[in-house]
Amino acid sequence: MPLDVSRPVTGARVIARPLLASRVQAGFPSPADDYVERSLDLNEELIRHPAATYFLRAGGCSMQGAGIHDGDLLVVDRSIEADVGMVVVAVVDGEFTVKRLAVAGEGMVLAAEHPGYEPIPIGPDTEVRIWGVVAAVIHRP
Repeated sequence: MPLDVSRPVTGARVIARPLLASRVQAGFPSPADDYVERSLDLNEELIRHPAATYFLRAGGCSMQGAGIHDGDLLVVDRSIEADVGMVVVAVVDGEFTVKRLAVAGEGMVLAAEHPGYEPIPIGPDTEVRIWGVVAAVIHRP
């Protein structure tokens, strides 16, 4: 899955929007609950470590099973230590890719979330560097 790399998030300005107090169950909020609980700032919600956070645009379909689709915006935190089961951005032989860090046999792999893609083994024959952990995905339907 190719990625477009962005710059780190620095000096993000606050753009607060209303957060309704009621939850939406596949519909609109009830008019009876028409009040604002508080303001919501997406920077505060999605970015834990601004100096280590980047936005990348996903390309391809190899991570559809993880809810990452072509064109989605990935919020990637480079300060989080990658662990098994996490979705990571890795550099494999000089190319960016997004995959799930997994165990296979006695080694580690970068696993796609689509049956049409083989896992990428992490071993002495492959140059792999974990670049960051996907902290959030912004998807437009």
